[in-house]
Amino acid sequence: MRLLFSLARTPPGGRGLQREPTPSVHRHPACCLSTKTNPKALLAAVISQFKYANGKYESFLERTFPRFYLLYSTFLKGFRTLFSEAKEIRRIKLNMSLQKIDFHQLPYREMERLRQFRRDLIKAIPIGLLSLPPFANYFVFLLMYLFPRQLLIRHFWTPKQQSEFLNIYHGMRREVYPELIDGLEQVTRFVADQQLRSQMQELCTQVQGLCFSHPEVEKLVAVRSLFTGHPLGLQRLRVWQVKALSRILFLTPHLPIFFLRYRLRSHMLELQHLDRAMLKLGVSELTEEEVKMACYVRGLNSTHLSPSECQKWLKQWVKLSCELKAGEELASALASKNEIDISPPLCLS
Repeated sequence: MRLLFSLARTPPGGRGLQREPTPSVHRHPACCLSTKTNPKALLAAVISQFKYANGKYESFLERTFPRFYLLYSTFLKGFRTLFSEAKEIRRIKLNMSLQKIDFHQLPYREMERLRQFRRDLIKAIPIGLLSLPPFANYFVFLLMYLFPRQLLIRHFWTPKQQSEFLNIYHGMRREVYPELIDGLEQVTRFVADQQLRSQMQELCTQVQGLCFSHPEVEKLVAVRSLFTGHPLGLQRLRVWQVKALSRILFLTPHLPIFFLRYRLRSHMLELQHLDRAMLKLGVSELTEEEVKMACYVRGLNSTHLSPSECQKWLKQWVKLSCELKAGEELASALASKNEIDISPPLCLS
C-alpha cells in the first residue's frame, strides 16, 4: 500500500515533487529603522568623534611637524578669537542702537573693543579683496606666511611674534620723536609770552636730555594753552609735523593734509574719551594685558616693563588727559616721547 501510494504521487519523470526554496529576505535590525533615534544624541556622538580625530591629528602634527603645528594652532586660535570678538561687537552695536547711545558713552572695555576691531578690520580688508579672484587665496596664504607683520592682524601672531612686532612698530615710532621735539623747540622761540616760552623750552630740554626724565603733569598742564592756537594748534601745524604725529599714532601719513588733520583730531578725541572712561572704571580694575596694551597705544613701549610700572605711568597719563580741554589733546605728545633704556617707573620706556 505504501509503495502504491508513493508511486501514485511520483510524476512521470521518476522524480518526486521538490518544494522550491523560499527566497530569504534580509531584515535590517529594528534599531536602524527606528524613527525614535534622538538627533541631539546622534549629533553629540558625531561631534565627539570629530573632536577625538582632531585631537589625534593635532598630536601627530605636534610630534612630527612642531613648527607647522605652532602656525596651525595660532591660526586656529586666531579664528576662534576673531569670531568671538565679532559676536561681541555685534552685541555692543545692538545695545547702542537699542539704548540710543554714542561711542563716547560706552564703558571703557566696550569702547576699546570697538576701536581695536575697527583698526583690525581696516587692516584685513585688503587681504580679503586680494582673495576674491579664483585660486588667488593660495597666493595670499603664501604672502601671509612671508609677511605676517604687514598682512596679518594681531589674532594670528604667535606670542613671540607679538613681542617682536610691537618692538619693531615702536622702533618706527621712536624714529619720529627727535625730529618732532626739535621742531617743537624751534616753533616755541616765536611764542610771545616769555613765561610760556621758557616753560616750553624747559620741557623740550627735559625730554631730550640724557636723563630721559618724564615731565611732570603740572608742567604739561601749564603750557596747554599753546596747543589751542598759535603756534602749536592743530590747524597751525606744518605738513611735516602733522605727518610725524600721524606716524606716532600709527596713522598713515600718505593722505591729503586736510584728511590727515581730520584723522589726527578724531584719533586724539577718541583717546581722550577712552581715558575718561578708564578713569571712571579705575586703572586698578584693568588686567595686566589691558594695562600694557593701553600704555602701548598711548606711546609707551610696555613690552619689557612690569605691570606696576605700566600702571603707574598710565595713571599719570589719564590724569593729564582728563585735565585737557577740547583742542588741547596734542599737549599729550610730550608725554608720549619715550626711549628704551629706562627702568624707573616715572620715565618713559
